[in-house]
Order: sequence, then structure tokens, then C-alpha cells
Amino acid sequence: MSILDFQEMLSSTILEMKTFVAKEHEIEKKWYSIDAEGKTLGRLASEIATLLRGKHKPIFTPHMDAGDYVVVVNAAKVVLTGEKLEKKVYYRHSGYVGGLKKAIAKEMLQKRPENLIRLAVKGMLPKNSLGRRQLAKLKIYAGPDHPHQAQKPEKLEV
Repeated sequence: MSILDFQEMLSSTILEMKTFVAKEHEIEKKWYSIDAEGKTLGRLASEIATLLRGKHKPIFTPHMDAGDYVVVVNAAKVVLTGEKLEKKVYYRHSGYVGGLKKAIAKEMLQKRPENLIRLAVKGMLPKNSLGRRQLAKLKIYAGPDHPHQAQKPEKLEV
């Protein structure tokens, strides 16, 4: 085999390799149900973010919404390690002068535990319109019941 034959063979195999890009109609979206009782907040949030982005699927494409729907129940029973329950502070701003609001993780867990998980997951998603679409597929409930029984969510152990 001459060098020219080898180069021709090599170039023909390289040209045949294509990068796979998922199309909208090829993406199949499933529903998953996760019980947050006794789970650590950050570890739970990273698993949820992976499901929402679709990184667990072989057809993952970074610029496409290939993720699944996630229903989280028992959000009020999520666990924070160390002293985070008393010391972790969440800030938000109203947009007005002097409008900085603070909330400690313990207060958030008592008043709106859904927001605690939503903020943790939001920080792990892309900061653009794709990330907002993916976050909309996250359904969080403080108690054990949810209204998504008709979608038949698959129980997932995290």
C-alpha cells in the first residue's frame, strides 16, 4: 500500500464521520418522580439538573432541550449539611434603592421549601432562554402528593 492510497483511505473515513445533532421530533421526553425526603440539597439538585438538561441521554445536544420532566415531592424534608441551615443566606433585590432582601435557609425551608430546591437547580442550568425552558419542566411540591399522576412519572432513586 502506497502512502497516497493510505492518505486517500484515511481521508474517506474521516469525511464519513458526522457529529450527531438531535432534532426536535427525535427527542422523547419522560416524566420522573423523585422523593426528596432525607436527601442532601446539593446532591439532589445536581441529579435533577442532569435530568432536566438531558445529559443522561445518548442523544444529548447542548443547544437543544432534550431533558425530561421532573416532579419532586417532600421538598420540605430536604437536608442541608453542616451549619448551612442557620448560616446560608439567600439574597434578592427588588430593583428599588435599598431593596435588598435576605432570607436564611431555615426560614425558606419553613415558608417555601420549593424555592430552596428551585434556586439550587437554577444555579446548575444554563443562564439563558434554554435554561429557563428547562427549569419550567421542574415541578416541586412540599408534601407527598402531586397533581401529575396522569403522566405516570417513573420513580427515581437518587
